[in-house]
Amino acid sequence: MSKKTDNSRANVMVRRLKKLRKNIRLHREGTATLIWGGVTLSLLCLLLGYAMGFASPWFIAFSAVSIALYLIIINFFRCPIRLYTGETEDIVIAPCDGKVVVVEEVDENEYFHDRRIMVSIFMSLFNVHANWVPADGIVRKVEHQNGRFQAAWLPKASTDNERSTVVIETLSGTELLVRQIAGAVARRIVTYVKPDEECCIDEHLGFIKFGSRVDIYLPLDAEVKVSVGQKATGNETVIAKFANCTSKNDD
Repeated sequence: MSKKTDNSRANVMVRRLKKLRKNIRLHREGTATLIWGGVTLSLLCLLLGYAMGFASPWFIAFSAVSIALYLIIINFFRCPIRLYTGETEDIVIAPCDGKVVVVEEVDENEYFHDRRIMVSIFMSLFNVHANWVPADGIVRKVEHQNGRFQAAWLPKASTDNERSTVVIETLSGTELLVRQIAGAVARRIVTYVKPDEECCIDEHLGFIKFGSRVDIYLPLDAEVKVSVGQKATGNETVIAKFANCTSKNDD
């Protein structure tokens, strides 16, 4: 076997290890949950083992369920490293993983007070729940609103549920609104961006814990690149392209 072949296989192995590390990276929002959840489940397993015997079918069944539950929690808090390599000018990237459940014209009455194209992405319990900044620009508004915790896929969730609203003005002067929405299980929305600060694709917008939805409100002349039922990947899938706009710097 040649030295060149050995080096090639070694390079492949290194790439696989890097990919594995990328896929199992965990989000910092899950640190406390994973620690306390692991400690609690471990103690319950030990107590049940001492009470009923470590060979008991009840102990074995409970341990199996605990391991499965903990793996689901780990899966929920995974946070892959993604870098968008395409053109970013006048481009809107998916802010989260999930399924596109709505693409339609709606009245946006909280900020724009006009008609907009709304694209909604629903995140199941098994999706990555980190949220990414969908466009390069400047954050013009960040507002958290208390509300209900009904199922995130319901139409009224956009206006009735607890939510966090972020408005971004792109470099060409176009504004888009991103709304993080809590669901029936989700009870905490974290938003990292701040008003008047620059933001760009590849940066984290925030995190929503346990099953939720993200809405994006676009101008009516935006060219939508996704359809209902399509799966979206955060910081990878192109959601829309803006019509050519005149930069404010050109006025």
